[in-house]
Amino acid sequence: MKMRKLAVIGDPASVMIFNAIGFAVFYDEQQAKIEHRIHKLAEEGYAVIYITEKAAALVPDTIAAYATRTFPAIIPIPASTGNLGIGMKQLKGNVEKAVGADILFKEG
Repeated sequence: MKMRKLAVIGDPASVMIFNAIGFAVFYDEQQAKIEHRIHKLAEEGYAVIYITEKAAALVPDTIAAYATRTFPAIIPIPASTGNLGIGMKQLKGNVEKAVGADILFKEG
């Protein structure tokens, strides 16, 4: 069985801990470097790329380009400096797309 690779992208304070559990860790914080890293990881066969919300906010078009592909799944995570709500917004959109309605976060 082929092992699927896991990676995380973001600032050192937020993603350094992922080294301890075997993730490939990349300390990219600039838009061009993040875009390049995502494309390179996709080419190398990474199954899941976790990315801090702060980094994800810099490359929304790049992330959107992979949204309809099976791999890699690009998952925004909160940074050590706090949560921007990007991950929750993505989850809400995915649930709405899957079931046709907002069943998790009904507003109003």
